[in-house]
Amino acid sequence: MPLSALDFVLAARRSEIIGLQQLLQMSKLVGAVSQLIHVLQRERGTANIYLCSQGDTWGDRLSERARQVQQAAEAVDKQLVALDLAGQPMANASRLFSRIATALHSLSSLPSLRKQVAALSIQQPEAMSRYSEVIRTHLGLVFEAADTSGDPTVSRALLAMFSFMQGKELAGQERALAAAGFTSRHFDEHAHQQLLALIEGQERCFHTFMEFADEHALALWQEQQGTESSELERFRRIACTCATPSGEAIDLALRWFDITTARIDGMKLIEDRLEARLMVCCEQRICEAQRSGALQQQEIAELPQQDIHYAALIPPQLSRSVLELIEQQSRQLQAQDTELAALRATLADRKLVERAKSLLMQHHGMSEPQAHKVLRDMAMKQNKKLTEIAQAMLSVAAVMSRSAS
Repeated sequence: MPLSALDFVLAARRSEIIGLQQLLQMSKLVGAVSQLIHVLQRERGTANIYLCSQGDTWGDRLSERARQVQQAAEAVDKQLVALDLAGQPMANASRLFSRIATALHSLSSLPSLRKQVAALSIQQPEAMSRYSEVIRTHLGLVFEAADTSGDPTVSRALLAMFSFMQGKELAGQERALAAAGFTSRHFDEHAHQQLLALIEGQERCFHTFMEFADEHALALWQEQQGTESSELERFRRIACTCATPSGEAIDLALRWFDITTARIDGMKLIEDRLEARLMVCCEQRICEAQRSGALQQQEIAELPQQDIHYAALIPPQLSRSVLELIEQQSRQLQAQDTELAALRATLADRKLVERAKSLLMQHHGMSEPQAHKVLRDMAMKQNKKLTEIAQAMLSVAAVMSRSAS
């Protein structure tokens, strides 16, 4: 008996459910990575204060921070083991697995970095840069997870979470950079520009988050902004105007650190909410797909047998029920594809900009905010979109690479 159209209708539904189940597992991985990034940010902050104080402050916290990172890394490992590497293929799996490999490799650099920090044999800017690179590779994993999603509802939740995590990481970098300035009681013009870029970058990321977040997460974010200390702005004004702060250096640094840590811990609560929302989205979509599949099977069971086996061959008037089933599923897929196309366009733009920033960071030793500022300034000067500048830069880099080879 030849396969009928209905066989493929049911196969499409089964494939959808498998894809959603993979997204649920991917979301669990994203949640574990979120916690790992948070404790990495804590370890970076502790190491930063320790180095800035020349070993006088928080040396007793270093081992505990390292232990927390190890625990979080083990939780990520458990989620990685749950990924079916040899089973049902995943969308864009090659890029995702490459990101995972890079993230795992970056963790192997931490033991030697910790020894250098403990021995005060590394300068604060380099230590911060190396911790930030480990965090950046894990954020890239979250971004790739968003790109693997074939479901618009889940994609929106992933985009909201990734954008918020990225903004929170820039807030962590601002905390570290300004703490160094308050410890030295000096902010030069370079530090001034770096801090401004970090603040602008946070606003950019949180704007994207607000575009894709659910109402409850938005309400939490508005509440968080309303409770932020006025001291935060006062410290920012000092740091961003190159003014010389008054007071004991380490006291200023610790007070700034406390204020910004409270802010970042508040962000983590929102991040946890975004993670919970992501899980709910996946579970709801799986239930919806399973219910739809069960209804389809019931409707097919009630069709005349000739309609089931010869749906592709008989006249339309005899297979109206079959056509209705197929058209209903086609309409649902078309609606999903339309929304997903818009989300993928957003992801594609972000990916272009991220690749161009990585190029600048790799070849010119820039930080991420500095690289973004360069791209933004070029776009403004040439009156072009940021993505156009990023695409042009990548094209030139590709030509130069071919010429060199």
